[in-house]
Amino acid sequence: MIAQPQPKKTGKDTVIESDTSKENKEPRYFYITGSTNVFVNTKGGFNRRFSPSIEFGRTYGIFDLGLSTGELNSAGHATGDTARFVELRPTINIFSKGRFSEGLCLGAGYVFSAKQGLMTEICNSINFNVSPNVALAIVQGYYFFDGTNSSRNTQYMGLNLTYNFLKKHSVNKQRKKAAIISDN
Repeated sequence: MIAQPQPKKTGKDTVIESDTSKENKEPRYFYITGSTNVFVNTKGGFNRRFSPSIEFGRTYGIFDLGLSTGELNSAGHATGDTARFVELRPTINIFSKGRFSEGLCLGAGYVFSAKQGLMTEICNSINFNVSPNVALAIVQGYYFFDGTNSSRNTQYMGLNLTYNFLKKHSVNKQRKKAAIISDN
């Protein structure tokens, strides 16, 4: 029989688990987010405006660090420029009350084989926690694209769906559940 590590009790009702930092008892867990953004200042039909992506990351208390990949449009690649990108997305939770929170993201990435390959992003989101594991967000933001001879920017609005990989009976899940139903 293999011995399983048990959570350490450190005081009154505080438990330090493997997914909680020892210094300040902040939650640490993985998440995955699916994004459906639509550019609002781009010419063309829906397929030129729709920008789907997926992000995988880790939460460190109020700070998230994720890696996102997706396409800047779903129109195909008729121009020779690609639309596929990869981006590092640090996000900070700047406000939280009950089921609602607000986040600020500053990202940097690369658009593969594009004339304007360097991509930066700034966005904010209003998040609604459906449950401790699932959150919906309305996102508004800007992408900035830079190349050797040209640059451009574009604005988008979107809807995100996030799943938090919280352990079934963890203290982090209990804290998140308590925060969601709290009126304080």
